[in-house]
Amino acid sequence: MVLADDERLTRQAVAALLGLEPDLTVVADVADGAEALRAVAEHRPDVVVLDVEMPVMDGLAALAHLDGVRCVMVTRHARAGVLRRALSLGAKGFLAKTAPASLLAEVIRRVHAGLRYVDPDFAAEALTESECPLTDRELAVLRHVSDTTTAADIARELHLSAGTVRNYISSAMAKLSARSRAEAARMARDQGWV
Repeated sequence: MVLADDERLTRQAVAALLGLEPDLTVVADVADGAEALRAVAEHRPDVVVLDVEMPVMDGLAALAHLDGVRCVMVTRHARAGVLRRALSLGAKGFLAKTAPASLLAEVIRRVHAGLRYVDPDFAAEALTESECPLTDRELAVLRHVSDTTTAADIARELHLSAGTVRNYISSAMAKLSARSRAEAARMARDQGWV
């Protein structure tokens, strides 16, 4: 398996604990999603374990590029939107980083066998969370919002007019009661919608 977590001590401790399991082998442990993609291409693991929150490329962004690869997502702070997005991107397992190593090992085995596992507390929270109020186009625009992008930049990327992009941003801001486009984008990311 490939293990991706930006916290070196955590990553190496988990790799060592999983290495004690007679049927599990960590072929690579890496610090971010981009490194995970390279390790997957090189090693062709049966299972990939991805931390949701990593710099450079987070676990969800990496997951979007791992079509057909069995992935287990781990996180400290699960939000219902993140769980839904991970599952929609093909994650087969989702659990808390506070889970014991024995549970992670069991989840890896289950996922390898073609089964799924979702932390029951995360699943219960996801069922009670409200749905995303934004349209697909509003989400697509917010996905491209950053400190350096302009409406014209986003318009070129999405093949829209700058005015249309501004309208989608305004609509999203109103629906989220956000004071700025950056705040709307952050809120959408925090909820796991983008």
